[in-house]
Amino acid sequence: MKYIKSEKYDMNFIKECIMGPNPMKLLEELLMLHPISPVETVLDLGCGKGVTSIFIAKEYRAKVFAADLWISPSENKKRFDEMGLTSHQIVPIKAEAHDLPFAEEFFDAVISIDSYHYFGLDKNYLGQHLLPLVKQGGHILIVVPGLKKDIHNNIPQEMLLSWSAEDIQSFHDIAYWRQIIEATQGVEILLTEELTGFDECWNDWLACDNEYSVGDRKAMEAGAGKYMNLLAMVLRRK
Repeated sequence: MKYIKSEKYDMNFIKECIMGPNPMKLLEELLMLHPISPVETVLDLGCGKGVTSIFIAKEYRAKVFAADLWISPSENKKRFDEMGLTSHQIVPIKAEAHDLPFAEEFFDAVISIDSYHYFGLDKNYLGQHLLPLVKQGGHILIVVPGLKKDIHNNIPQEMLLSWSAEDIQSFHDIAYWRQIIEATQGVEILLTEELTGFDECWNDWLACDNEYSVGDRKAMEAGAGKYMNLLAMVLRRK
Protein backbone atom coordinates (compact mmCIF):
# COMPACT_ATOMS: atom_id res chain seq x y z
CA MET A 1 0.00 0.00 0.00
CA LYS A 2 1.00 3.65 -0.28
CA TYR A 3 1.71 5.20 3.11
CA ILE A 4 0.59 8.75 2.39
CA LYS A 5 0.61 9.96 6.00
CA SER A 6 3.79 8.19 7.14
CA GLU A 7 5.80 9.42 4.19
CA LYS A 8 5.41 13.01 5.43
CA TYR A 9 7.94 12.22 8.16
CA ASP A 10 11.71 12.36 7.82
CA MET A 11 13.08 8.85 7.39
CA ASN A 12 16.22 9.64 9.39
CA PHE A 13 14.02 10.60 12.34
CA ILE A 14 12.06 7.36 11.95
CA LYS A 15 15.24 5.25 11.82
CA GLU A 16 16.55 6.89 14.98
CA CYS A 17 13.35 6.16 16.88
CA ILE A 18 11.87 2.85 15.78
CA MET A 19 12.50 -0.37 17.70
CA GLY A 20 11.16 -2.89 15.18
CA PRO A 21 9.27 -3.03 11.85
CA ASN A 22 8.22 0.55 11.04
CA PRO A 23 5.46 1.17 13.61
CA MET A 24 4.22 4.36 11.97
CA LYS A 25 3.39 2.51 8.76
CA LEU A 26 1.86 -0.37 10.73
CA LEU A 27 -0.34 2.12 12.54
CA GLU A 28 -1.33 3.89 9.35
CA GLU A 29 -2.52 0.63 7.81
CA LEU A 30 -4.32 -0.34 11.01
CA LEU A 31 -6.14 3.00 11.16
CA MET A 32 -7.22 2.61 7.56
CA LEU A 33 -9.01 -0.54 8.70
CA HIS A 34 -10.49 1.17 11.76
CA PRO A 35 -9.94 4.94 12.09
CA ILE A 36 -10.11 7.01 15.26
CA SER A 37 -11.54 10.52 15.60
CA PRO A 38 -10.24 13.82 17.06
CA VAL A 39 -12.69 13.63 19.98
CA GLU A 40 -11.16 10.42 21.31
CA THR A 41 -8.77 9.99 24.22
CA VAL A 42 -6.25 7.30 23.30
CA LEU A 43 -3.76 5.20 25.24
CA ASP A 44 -0.69 4.31 23.15
CA LEU A 45 0.44 1.28 25.13
CA GLY A 46 4.09 0.35 24.71
CA CYS A 47 4.78 3.47 22.66
CA GLY A 48 8.58 3.08 22.71
CA LYS A 49 10.18 6.32 21.56
CA GLY A 50 6.79 7.81 20.74
CA VAL A 51 6.65 7.55 16.95
CA THR A 52 3.12 6.13 17.03
CA SER A 53 1.99 8.67 19.61
CA ILE A 54 3.24 11.51 17.42
CA PHE A 55 1.37 10.02 14.47
CA ILE A 56 -1.92 9.74 16.39
CA ALA A 57 -1.69 13.30 17.72
CA LYS A 58 -0.66 14.91 14.45
CA GLU A 59 -2.62 12.92 11.87
CA TYR A 60 -5.79 12.12 13.83
CA ARG A 61 -5.74 14.99 16.36
CA ALA A 62 -6.76 12.71 19.22
CA LYS A 63 -5.41 13.28 22.73
CA VAL A 64 -2.75 10.66 23.45
CA PHE A 65 -1.29 9.21 26.62
CA ALA A 66 2.06 7.80 25.50
CA ALA A 67 2.90 4.97 27.91
CA ASP A 68 6.09 2.94 27.98
CA LEU A 69 8.08 1.13 30.64
CA TRP A 70 11.59 1.34 29.18
CA ILE A 71 11.82 4.72 27.45
CA SER A 72 12.02 7.75 29.73
CA PRO A 73 8.94 10.01 29.59
CA SER A 74 11.31 12.98 29.79
CA GLU A 75 13.11 11.75 26.68
CA ASN A 76 9.79 11.29 24.90
CA LYS A 77 8.55 14.71 26.01
CA LYS A 78 11.60 16.30 24.43
CA ARG A 79 10.78 14.53 21.17
CA PHE A 80 7.15 15.62 21.38
CA ASP A 81 8.17 19.21 22.08
CA GLU A 82 10.46 19.18 19.04
CA MET A 83 7.52 18.00 16.93
CA GLY A 84 5.46 20.97 18.14
CA LEU A 85 3.11 18.93 20.31
CA THR A 86 1.86 20.27 23.63
CA SER A 87 0.86 18.51 26.84
CA HIS A 88 -2.75 19.14 25.85
CA GLN A 89 -2.18 16.90 22.84
CA ILE A 90 0.15 14.23 24.17
CA VAL A 91 1.12 13.12 27.69
CA PRO A 92 4.26 10.99 28.14
CA ILE A 93 4.20 8.61 31.11
CA LYS A 94 6.15 5.66 32.46
CA ALA A 95 3.88 2.70 33.05
CA GLU A 96 3.98 -1.08 33.29
CA ALA A 97 1.25 -2.86 31.36
CA HIS A 98 -0.06 -4.68 34.45
CA ASP A 99 -0.18 -1.53 36.57
CA LEU A 100 -1.64 1.22 34.39
CA PRO A 101 -2.38 4.37 36.45
CA PHE A 102 -5.75 5.30 34.94
CA ALA A 103 -9.36 5.35 36.02
CA GLU A 104 -11.77 2.74 34.73
CA GLU A 105 -13.45 3.66 31.43
CA PHE A 106 -10.98 6.51 30.89
CA PHE A 107 -10.10 5.78 27.25
CA ASP A 108 -12.11 5.76 24.07
CA ALA A 109 -9.42 3.63 22.46
CA VAL A 110 -6.22 1.77 23.27
CA ILE A 111 -3.61 1.29 20.55
CA SER A 112 -0.66 -1.07 20.90
CA ILE A 113 1.83 -1.49 18.05
CA ASP A 114 4.46 -4.25 18.28
CA SER A 115 4.26 -4.59 22.06
CA TYR A 116 1.07 -6.41 23.05
CA HIS A 117 2.65 -9.84 22.51
CA TYR A 118 4.99 -9.18 25.44
CA PHE A 119 2.16 -9.10 27.98
CA GLY A 120 -1.12 -9.94 26.23
CA LEU A 121 -0.53 -13.68 25.72
CA ASP A 122 -1.67 -14.22 29.30
CA LYS A 123 -5.39 -15.04 28.94
CA ASN A 124 -6.11 -13.07 32.12
CA TYR A 125 -4.35 -9.89 31.00
CA LEU A 126 -7.01 -8.31 28.81
CA GLY A 127 -9.90 -8.71 31.23
CA GLN A 128 -8.00 -7.89 34.40
CA HIS A 129 -5.70 -5.07 33.35
CA LEU A 130 -6.73 -3.40 30.10
CA LEU A 131 -10.39 -3.79 29.21
CA PRO A 132 -11.64 -2.02 32.38
CA LEU A 133 -9.83 1.15 31.26
CA VAL A 134 -11.82 1.30 28.01
CA LYS A 135 -15.28 2.89 27.81
CA GLN A 136 -18.17 0.65 26.89
CA GLY A 137 -18.29 0.64 23.10
CA GLY A 138 -14.64 1.70 22.96
CA HIS A 139 -11.96 -0.09 20.99
CA ILE A 140 -8.59 -1.79 21.38
CA LEU A 141 -6.44 -1.77 18.23
CA ILE A 142 -3.41 -4.04 18.13
CA VAL A 143 -0.62 -4.99 15.75
CA VAL A 144 1.71 -7.85 16.71
CA PRO A 145 4.40 -9.82 14.88
CA GLY A 146 2.85 -13.17 14.02
CA LEU A 147 3.13 -16.41 12.14
CA LYS A 148 1.35 -17.68 9.05
CA LYS A 149 0.95 -20.96 10.94
CA ASP A 150 2.28 -22.34 14.21
CA ILE A 151 5.87 -23.61 13.93
CA HIS A 152 6.83 -24.01 17.61
CA ASN A 153 7.17 -27.79 17.44
CA ASN A 154 9.60 -27.49 14.53
CA ILE A 155 11.16 -24.03 14.46
CA PRO A 156 12.83 -23.32 11.10
CA GLN A 157 16.60 -22.91 11.32
CA GLU A 158 16.36 -19.58 9.46
CA MET A 159 14.51 -18.05 12.40
CA LEU A 160 17.05 -19.34 14.92
CA LEU A 161 19.80 -17.36 13.20
CA SER A 162 18.54 -14.22 14.97
CA TRP A 163 16.13 -15.32 17.69
CA SER A 164 16.09 -17.95 20.39
CA ALA A 165 13.25 -20.46 20.74
CA GLU A 166 12.17 -18.43 23.79
CA ASP A 167 12.01 -15.24 21.71
CA ILE A 168 9.84 -16.99 19.12
CA GLN A 169 7.37 -18.13 21.79
CA SER A 170 5.71 -14.71 21.56
CA PHE A 171 4.97 -15.19 17.83
CA HIS A 172 1.64 -16.87 17.04
CA ASP A 173 -0.90 -17.22 14.27
CA ILE A 174 -4.35 -15.65 14.02
CA ALA A 175 -6.16 -18.71 15.39
CA TYR A 176 -4.00 -18.68 18.54
CA TRP A 177 -4.65 -14.99 19.16
CA ARG A 178 -8.39 -15.40 18.70
CA GLN A 179 -8.33 -18.13 21.33
CA ILE A 180 -6.50 -15.83 23.76
CA ILE A 181 -8.94 -12.97 23.26
CA GLU A 182 -12.07 -15.11 23.34
CA ALA A 183 -11.13 -16.21 26.85
CA THR A 184 -12.16 -12.72 28.04
CA GLN A 185 -15.81 -11.89 28.62
CA GLY A 186 -17.15 -8.51 27.56
CA VAL A 187 -15.05 -8.10 24.42
CA GLU A 188 -16.02 -8.54 20.78
CA ILE A 189 -13.49 -9.29 18.04
CA LEU A 190 -14.28 -7.01 15.11
CA LEU A 191 -11.28 -7.87 12.98
CA THR A 192 -8.24 -10.14 12.82
CA GLU A 193 -6.26 -9.63 9.65
CA GLU A 194 -2.80 -10.02 8.18
CA LEU A 195 -1.39 -6.61 7.20
CA THR A 196 -0.04 -6.07 3.72
CA GLY A 197 3.00 -4.00 4.69
CA PHE A 198 5.22 -6.79 6.03
CA ASP A 199 8.09 -6.38 3.56
CA GLU A 200 8.18 -2.58 3.58
CA CYS A 201 7.91 -2.22 7.35
CA TRP A 202 10.59 -4.86 7.94
CA ASN A 203 12.88 -3.34 5.31
CA ASP A 204 12.65 0.05 7.05
CA TRP A 205 13.75 -1.62 10.28
CA LEU A 206 16.55 -3.67 8.72
CA ALA A 207 17.94 -0.49 7.14
CA CYS A 208 18.52 1.00 10.61
CA ASP A 209 22.01 1.03 12.06
CA ASN A 210 21.68 -0.37 15.55
CA GLU A 211 22.65 -3.68 17.12
CA TYR A 212 19.08 -5.00 17.22
CA SER A 213 18.22 -4.34 13.58
CA VAL A 214 21.63 -5.68 12.53
CA GLY A 215 20.98 -8.79 14.62
CA ASP A 216 17.65 -9.39 12.88
CA ARG A 217 19.21 -9.27 9.42
CA LYS A 218 20.67 -12.79 9.55
CA ALA A 219 17.28 -14.47 9.90
CA MET A 220 15.47 -12.21 7.47
CA GLU A 221 18.16 -12.45 4.80
CA ALA A 222 18.01 -16.25 5.15
CA GLY A 223 14.28 -16.23 4.41
CA ALA A 224 12.66 -16.32 7.86
CA GLY A 225 10.07 -13.84 6.67
CA LYS A 226 8.23 -16.53 4.70
CA TYR A 227 6.99 -18.01 7.98
CA MET A 228 6.02 -14.67 9.51
CA ASN A 229 3.43 -11.93 9.18
CA LEU A 230 2.11 -8.87 10.98
CA LEU A 231 -1.33 -9.29 12.52
CA ALA A 232 -3.91 -6.58 13.11
CA MET A 233 -6.68 -7.03 15.66
CA VAL A 234 -9.55 -4.70 16.45
CA LEU A 235 -11.59 -5.38 19.58
CA ARG A 236 -14.66 -3.63 21.02
CA ARG A 237 -15.69 -3.50 24.66
CA LYS A 238 -19.30 -4.58 24.90
